[in-house]
Amino acid sequence: MPIPYVNLTKQAKSQKKEIINLLNRIIKKGQFVGGYEIDKFEKNICKLINVKHCVALNSGTDALTLGLHLMGIKKGDEVITTPNSFIASAAAIVHLGAVPIFVDICNDGNIDPKDVINKISKKTKAIMPVHLSGRPCKMDRIISISKKYKIPIIEDAAQAIGTKFKNKFVGTFGKVGCFSAHPLKNLNAMGDSGYLVTDDKIIANKIKLLRNHGIKNRNDITDFGYVSRMDNFQAGILNLRLKKLKSIISKRRSNAKLYFQNLKKIKEIKLPYEEKNQFNSFHTFIILANKRDKLKNYLEKKKISTAIHYPKLIFDQKAYTNKFKKINSNHYPMSKYYVSNILTLPINEFVTKNEIKKISNEIINFYNFINSKKSRQHF
Repeated sequence: MPIPYVNLTKQAKSQKKEIINLLNRIIKKGQFVGGYEIDKFEKNICKLINVKHCVALNSGTDALTLGLHLMGIKKGDEVITTPNSFIASAAAIVHLGAVPIFVDICNDGNIDPKDVINKISKKTKAIMPVHLSGRPCKMDRIISISKKYKIPIIEDAAQAIGTKFKNKFVGTFGKVGCFSAHPLKNLNAMGDSGYLVTDDKIIANKIKLLRNHGIKNRNDITDFGYVSRMDNFQAGILNLRLKKLKSIISKRRSNAKLYFQNLKKIKEIKLPYEEKNQFNSFHTFIILANKRDKLKNYLEKKKISTAIHYPKLIFDQKAYTNKFKKINSNHYPMSKYYVSNILTLPINEFVTKNEIKKISNEIINFYNFINSKKSRQHF
């Protein structure tokens, strides 16, 4: 049987009755935009990660854009972030007329605090760490830099709901934290959704206005806003799935543990071990693999689906090079190494122990074959 990278169909089928009941309730009330489920979701998130305010939005990208906007980011400003991320991290900066300033990553795939210091200028107005794959950034060092240079932090926690650093949830360290609830996330809607969290009441209230055209009430519009609302059905789905989030993360962590046990002796790959003070929610399970492309092709032939997050650094994408001066990736050695070697293995909550064993065995078989071939060539 093929082993899929994700299994959204199985997830939906397992909740089919609850989803239909939810939809029927929403239809009966006639509340499709705004309403009870939105309010409930925002309160649930506040309670979950111990933050004062949550604003439900239609995507993690809008959360980043609105968050930066409310932090005062404007044309000509610079925002420090990582090139090893999804395009949305930089897109939110660019949409406001600001410039993304990229720093290299550490060996965990996340932003390197040392390089952040090197890239600070008079134009630097924010630092955007990205908690990639559910792995927390070194927030103690980033906060220290933020305080020293008086530069606010906006966290891109799109992939990291439930992740902790020093027992504190990511997304709650900075001025604002931004999350995605895209169908591929650990806490996932059945369409585009996202949310922003903050302890700043002024920011939260302003974004609640801006997400809905800037409408204060039926007759008064105070700002030229956006259409960035989460719909009531998606909020309902998230409320439904929030009940299982703890068990989903637990299953993913158990799956990761199996990979660690099965693959720890394979010297050709590096595993995403947790460091001290980290709690990884394992949105994805990313390994660094020698002969990555050949391994990926081999696994595909064995009907094992994998992915690459991400095959290009942001500054190597046409979206960036069409607008900004080309960047030499040799100045970002760890980032360059990462994109050439990363491979994401199936870790979703529906992957079985036997499937993980099969995936692990096939990886072992691949490297045994490669090494035996080398030995024969040597002699």
